Amino acid sequence: MQSSSTARRHRLSLQIVIAVFGLIPVCAGLAGCVFGLNIFDGAASFDADLDSHGRYLSGLLLGVGLGFWSCIADIEHQGPRVRLLTAIVFIGGLARLYDLIAVGWPGPEMSAALAMELLVTPAIAIWRENVDKAAMRPQSYQLEAT
Repeated sequence: MQSSSTARRHRLSLQIVIAVFGLIPVCAGLAGCVFGLNIFDGAASFDADLDSHGRYLSGLLLGVGLGFWSCIADIEHQGPRVRLLTAIVFIGGLARLYDLIAVGWPGPEMSAALAMELLVTPAIAIWRENVDKAAMRPQSYQLEAT
């Protein structure tokens, strides 16, 4: 069993990980909102519909990152929000995985995004569940178990 101080360290570690990994969707989403699809190829010309869709999807990515950040302060009580955000990210990862099968391997940035979507984000959500369980244990039980 975890002691109260161990549970607090796990909570703090989780908060730091969410803050750091949250930089990825926030920065990528913001860049896509500002620069559109030109973040992938500055010399390319995209029609207005395609660029609009790219900026919209970037806005969703930004929103997901901000959503995860909004959970940091009270992380042990944010289960429903973290599960919803994780499901959204995971479904996007499944779409990216389908593209990998149908079209081929993407570049290293998109391969890293796939790993984040299908592995890292669900692992963080599972970690959050464990932090939640540790927070729910009565203090006296945590102290007796040490």
